Amino acid sequence: MGEKLKNGETDGQFTKNHKRLLLGSVFLMATSAIGPAFLTQTAVFTAQFAASFAFAILLSILIDIGAQINIWRVLIVTGKRGQEVANDIFSGLGTFISILIAIGGLAFNIGNIAGAGLGLNAIFGLDVKVGAAITAILSITIFLSRSGQKIMDVVTMFLGVLMIIVVAIVMVKANPPYGDALTHMVVPENPMALVLPIITLVGGTVGGYITFAGAHRILDSGIKGKAFLPFVNKAAVAGILTTGVLRTLLFLGVLGVVVTGVTLSSENPPASVFEHVLGPIGKNIFGVVLFAAAMSSVIGSAYTSSTFLKTLHKSLYTKSNLMVILFIVVSTIIFLFLGKPVTLLIVAGALNGLILPITLGTILIASKRKSIVGDYKHPTWMLVFGIIAVIVTVVTGIYSLQSLSTLFGM
Repeated sequence: MGEKLKNGETDGQFTKNHKRLLLGSVFLMATSAIGPAFLTQTAVFTAQFAASFAFAILLSILIDIGAQINIWRVLIVTGKRGQEVANDIFSGLGTFISILIAIGGLAFNIGNIAGAGLGLNAIFGLDVKVGAAITAILSITIFLSRSGQKIMDVVTMFLGVLMIIVVAIVMVKANPPYGDALTHMVVPENPMALVLPIITLVGGTVGGYITFAGAHRILDSGIKGKAFLPFVNKAAVAGILTTGVLRTLLFLGVLGVVVTGVTLSSENPPASVFEHVLGPIGKNIFGVVLFAAAMSSVIGSAYTSSTFLKTLHKSLYTKSNLMVILFIVVSTIIFLFLGKPVTLLIVAGALNGLILPITLGTILIASKRKSIVGDYKHPTWMLVFGIIAVIVTVVTGIYSLQSLSTLFGM
């Protein structure tokens, strides 16, 4: 599976083909972040912190933008993947990061496979394990196709737009307290209590493999070099804002429900929101959203994780499809045997958030190494933005470890 730019399209001239490829990268990154964990985290934290959760969303979006712009720019300028840049800084660092990201991607993908099975169960009444197997087969079929990357782009764009439309309808019908949410977005109650939500949101939107999903997709299509930086900037910000818009819509929808005194189901918090707002059919509609979120995340997680694993050894470099398929198969088998509770979704996001300071810090160091970026001058404000993002995620990550231990009753 592979799609490169056509001849004559590598000189920095922005064509229709570039536009589609960049849109595909935007939605691959965005939909990679919008999975079952995303839906669960947003519902759980909104029910817990009510309007104050708006502050966590805002801060996480700002951190996300700081991380994405830095990483996308350096990777496109160098034409190298994240782990290759890391190895240029310190031999073996890229291998270490690849293993970390693959483990994080696998943890998320188990949840993605399970979520897709739950989605098909809600829509058609299928057994969850049967639904998970169907999802795995559909995902593998996409990657086996000769036009795999083009199909991947179209599928992720369609699923992303579908999710935004459906969640927007739920939000409007829930009639949330917009003014209260806006106020608490700037002045939250007990901001220190929002540490775990912030690091979890960051982990779920740019932590681990998600940070590199869009950039690696662009590199695989042949877009690289300083000439494309203006377009890359727009793509990185658009990806984060797409994720932020959907999370905000879902947050407002859940807020509109919990302020009425409704207690969300502990087994499936977001589903209870849809059922409360839309009635009995809400379960089926939530199934559509959950399947769309999970299916797109299965594709993004497997694809991006494979772009890291294939550089571990020369023999793997030409076996991208095989690694993607194995990644999906292993994720599915683990789910079929172990299952996945709601708590693990939140923990997966938090742990991926702890990986971000390592990956982002590595890229920031690379941005100032002439031996890596050549004559490219990385903007100082982006470097400062990135450093702040690293500091914030390190500090919140340390605090989140205590919160994570509380989740497990330690």
